[in-house]
Amino acid sequence: MTFKITYRAGLGLAALAAGLLISDWAFAQAAAPAAAPAAPAPITFNKGDNAWMLSATVLVLLMTIPGLALFYGGLVRSKNMLSVLAHVFYTVCIVTIIWVVYGYSLAFTGGSPYIGGFSKAFLMGVTADSQAATFSVGSTIHEYIYICFQMTFAAITPALIVGAFAERIKFSAVVLFIPLWVTFVYFPIAHMVWYWAGPDAIDAAAKALAAATTPAAKKVAQDALDAVNADAGQVFIWGAIDFAGGTVVHINAGIAGLVGAIMIGKRTGYGKELMAPHSLTMTMIGAALLWVGWFGFNAGSNLEANGGAALAMINSFVATAGAALSWMFVEWAVKGKPSLLGMLSGCVAGLVAVTPASGFSGPMGAIVLGLVTGVVCFVSCTTIKNALGYDDSLDVFGVHCIGGIIGALGTGILVNPALGGAGIMDYTIGKIADYDMTTQMIAQGKAVLTTLVWSGVGSAILYKVVDLIVGLRVPSDKEREGLDLTEQGERAYNM
Repeated sequence: MTFKITYRAGLGLAALAAGLLISDWAFAQAAAPAAAPAAPAPITFNKGDNAWMLSATVLVLLMTIPGLALFYGGLVRSKNMLSVLAHVFYTVCIVTIIWVVYGYSLAFTGGSPYIGGFSKAFLMGVTADSQAATFSVGSTIHEYIYICFQMTFAAITPALIVGAFAERIKFSAVVLFIPLWVTFVYFPIAHMVWYWAGPDAIDAAAKALAAATTPAAKKVAQDALDAVNADAGQVFIWGAIDFAGGTVVHINAGIAGLVGAIMIGKRTGYGKELMAPHSLTMTMIGAALLWVGWFGFNAGSNLEANGGAALAMINSFVATAGAALSWMFVEWAVKGKPSLLGMLSGCVAGLVAVTPASGFSGPMGAIVLGLVTGVVCFVSCTTIKNALGYDDSLDVFGVHCIGGIIGALGTGILVNPALGGAGIMDYTIGKIADYDMTTQMIAQGKAVLTTLVWSGVGSAILYKVVDLIVGLRVPSDKEREGLDLTEQGERAYNM
């Protein structure tokens, strides 16, 4: 669960707290002058956290290029290898530029519960001394690091989508669709799920309320605290939790991929011709890089190098292993052979499911989550996919959307301290809040449904817009020849 608050915002709340205290003294008709309030704890950079977040950011980039690119590239036919690599690499480049121009501002500044504003467009006001808060009151990292970290999330999410319609989409369609999608789908979802005022703002407002002694001062302080709590995305206000992107990344991309696969249509010869992966060796390399990079994704989302990051790390080990094993064994039982592709698919499904739960679940809960996810995603990618007849080329929906839903809902259960979970911090009282399963699961369900509807409907509209402007699909003769030659003008392999 990531967030952003600048040092200036923290100072503003500290000033508000001081102002409220002064107001309180004016109302109180004490015989002796009140003692001066203690100075707020200074907000300082933690060099260890900075170093960790620099490393985590690079690890998330590693997930996308080369990790995701090679994972997807190996799964398509050799005549489309470079096409998929180009889609992924282009996505990283274009989203990187969009992010610093206006994306970061829309996702992580205040404005409304649904989208931020343009106060930090072109990174206005951000310097090498700007600070972004972590999950600990009074501790920050450099804002440039936080901007880069969130940039890598914004880049990998639309890159996941391209696997759903691989081998038949125009490159020009990808070029137009990706900027539209991150602008109108990703940034609002990221804002709704992850944006909030931060722990320093809430802590300062809560302390001001606790220090107030007259009814008038208490009302002013309470209004200030309510305003701080309301300065958040809508899903966050509902109380839903998503540590590293189950909704923002995986459900978001997965449903967009399914909508695209259906609207673009099946590959020529789908169901009649063999469309086997051309290099499972490449896919194995890509999956391994994804797993390594995912530690930056999950443990990095803690924003600090402490026990929370360690919890996310161990969960990213055990849930992933559990899902890979459960997919392998169920496939072995159903099909008679335990395929490498099955293990790799289970590995990614486990990583997807543990993403929202990584900083909230206990390790034993994460294992159970992985075991369940491997089985459910296997059924989704085989039985359900075949029954419905859609052509999701690389199972983006079956792995990312279904795995993300399992993870998002499972997080609401596994966060329970009674089940070994970490609980949810309430900064207004400075301790872990009481857990209520019904309330939490309702919030998680609303987060899942919001993401499905926003991304599903929004993506459908954007696909239609792109189709009207440049067209979505290549002609069948070019599709049969392969997109490497017809779209990129080059071959992956010279034979």
